[in-house]
Amino acid sequence: MPKTSTLNHASPVDLDTHGHYRPGGRPGPRYPFQGRIGTPAFPAEPGRYHLYVAAVCPYAQRAAIVRSLKGLQDVVSLSYVDDERDGRGWAFRERRGADPVNGFTILRQAYEATEPGFDGHVSVPVLWDRTSGRVVSNNFPDITIDLATRFGGDPEADLYPEELRPEIDELNTRIYEIVNTAAGRVASATTEAAYTEARGTVVAFLDELDARLADRRFLFGSGITEADVRLWPTLLRFDLSDNPAARISERPLTAFPNLWAYARDLYTHPAFRENTDFTVISYRKVETDAWRIPVEPLHADWDQPHRRAAV
Repeated sequence: MPKTSTLNHASPVDLDTHGHYRPGGRPGPRYPFQGRIGTPAFPAEPGRYHLYVAAVCPYAQRAAIVRSLKGLQDVVSLSYVDDERDGRGWAFRERRGADPVNGFTILRQAYEATEPGFDGHVSVPVLWDRTSGRVVSNNFPDITIDLATRFGGDPEADLYPEELRPEIDELNTRIYEIVNTAAGRVASATTEAAYTEARGTVVAFLDELDARLADRRFLFGSGITEADVRLWPTLLRFDLSDNPAARISERPLTAFPNLWAYARDLYTHPAFRENTDFTVISYRKVETDAWRIPVEPLHADWDQPHRRAAV
């Protein structure tokens, strides 16, 4: 295992030298490390595992939220990579701090320690095993499930109750395919017809979720589940980045009354609030096709009373 250091930092982002980040050419799954906690190779041992996350990444934010909801701060450690990338990928710089576990300067080193010569996508979150000195998983859906179910933690936070798992899995699939990936799919449409269809699918699903939340506090009733954790980071980014960047909807999140109040309700929970950094949620204005609707960023009041407790 690499020598531990608290002083190693990557050099500043340098696009002239390293270019923009591009995933490597490795064949096979985009998220190839798919070990599971609770198996013989990776038993659920307190203090053994470490999470590498990025504040800017919604998938990494989900892992940080689940860790907090389950009260695992003393069971699974966590650190942040820098918010910006160049061609080297995620890195450790002074703004977010050095790697406290391995002294890596770029996250790719964790991948290469696991698979020498690794040439694939370097993503977050990453779950690292101190004992074997390797990546357990970079498959983000598995990471949150394992954090929610394998370490015990707060019994009041039952994020993946057995009786609801088929329904949660089904809704999670739709959340991922329609909402989590909405900005990329809508922005990549090359014709007006494809664009209209893609954004219409997203808006229709937001309307469906808004109606679902009319008579329940959270997606599956009175308790927060894995589905809420998977949806919320995308709602957080909708008005500030995803919608103005991809031009998805004339209606901001604030125009979906139940969905907007629900999002604010979750934000009052420390696990959501304390793992949120609004300063990294932004978008870069680009020229768009004339047939795309105009959308400007909206800075809404997330501290506005939500009045959801009685739902």
